[in-house]
Amino acid sequence: MSTSPSVAIIGGGLSGAAVAYHLAEYKTGAEITVFEPRPTVGAGLAYGTTDPAHRINVPAAKMSLIPGQDEHFTNWISRTDAVADDAEALAEDGQLYVRRMLFGKYVYEHLKPRIVSGDITHIEEYVHAIERSGGRWRITAAEGRIFFADIVVLATTHPPPQPPRVIAEALKDDSRLVADPANASLEEIDRQARVTIIGSGLTMADVVASLDRKGHHGVVTAISRHGLLSRGHTRQPFQPFGEFVRDPPLSAVGLLRKIRSTIEEAEALGVPWQAVIDAVRAQAGTFWPTMSLKERSRIVRHLRSYWDVHRFRVAPQVEHVINRRRAAGTFTLHSASISGAEPREDHILLHLYPRGSMRPLTHQTNYIIITTGPAHNRVVEGEPHLASLAASGWIRGDSLGLGILCNRQGRAIAQNGQAMATLLIAGPLARGTFGELMGLPQVTNYAKFIADEVQHELAGQRRSSEQRPEPTVKAQ
Repeated sequence: MSTSPSVAIIGGGLSGAAVAYHLAEYKTGAEITVFEPRPTVGAGLAYGTTDPAHRINVPAAKMSLIPGQDEHFTNWISRTDAVADDAEALAEDGQLYVRRMLFGKYVYEHLKPRIVSGDITHIEEYVHAIERSGGRWRITAAEGRIFFADIVVLATTHPPPQPPRVIAEALKDDSRLVADPANASLEEIDRQARVTIIGSGLTMADVVASLDRKGHHGVVTAISRHGLLSRGHTRQPFQPFGEFVRDPPLSAVGLLRKIRSTIEEAEALGVPWQAVIDAVRAQAGTFWPTMSLKERSRIVRHLRSYWDVHRFRVAPQVEHVINRRRAAGTFTLHSASISGAEPREDHILLHLYPRGSMRPLTHQTNYIIITTGPAHNRVVEGEPHLASLAASGWIRGDSLGLGILCNRQGRAIAQNGQAMATLLIAGPLARGTFGELMGLPQVTNYAKFIADEVQHELAGQRRSSEQRPEPTVKAQ
């Protein structure tokens, strides 16, 4: 049995890969194991797509595995001539918006040498359960193998979307319902079929782009409660604009007013609103924790839909597809809620209530695709290893429904209120505590922060006793 300390990272998407990368760079002497069922580490759900219609929705110049090295990805693209076969990568604004799979390949190529050398071990399996055993973490893989670790980092992927209840119940086991397009093929959809997409964010735009690339020319209808589409990018580069830290907003209303007044100030100077949103995004990690739980809950409940469409902008190439199909009449957007669904032999009948109206409408379609976004409020019960931790009291979902509760050091907060020194939360599942953790700069910065915390924990314990009680730190 090895006497080296061991770190297990559950999930090998971008967050888990970045934590593993930095830990390997630190040369702590710890055994680093990444549990990721995919054959490569680094792509995950976001960058594991093989569909060439799926593009990164920000310029490649803003993407990097390594914080502080902004040109790391673009230098790799130039060095490897990675977009030689992608004539559409260069947008009209002069920026590269590359295929998403390319970023996954880039991350893996920087992890691969460390995997080959043995600095990082990749276990190509799902994790079924995590338990405490003899002062360590006992990890049971899906195939029954048992592993032990001194420190566990949860870098679990985004959960699949949750279909509206009326649709899930009415169309149970109906092949015309595509509940999770990220893990489903759209090949069976006839080119002339009427397709209805529930949700109108970036995933919806990806689905439309995929259908379009496959030659689909039937009518696609997107339905969401607010009827909002993701906004586009500016044609000119800009720096973030606005100050949200020095005099931080303390309420949902205060944040909204500050954003609006800052946008007005920016527009007077010829600065686009996107610069203000980017400033909010960059500074949210500082002002978000100063807000009360009540005000954070109000933001999530009332402002999140509006924030998402301004924050998560659509790539120009995908936006062009949406605009072209709108002009041709093969893409429409409706603001409505769904009150019922009826499967018929040759179609599905949806019952809708348009926003602002009490008059019901019916809508006929051949397929329904769910793109309502990850069901983060169900992530703990939806993943077996997280459910096992919750059942033992080691973790709990955050009260905002965004992921797993942790403190400002990234430690999971157990159900008894104590923060677990050897159980850390990486990636977007820590959003309830840290705020903005969906954009790549925030994800990679936070991954390095978690790697730093793991390094400090390793230095503090050095396996003095494998049987010592679980160390705890005060919850914050």
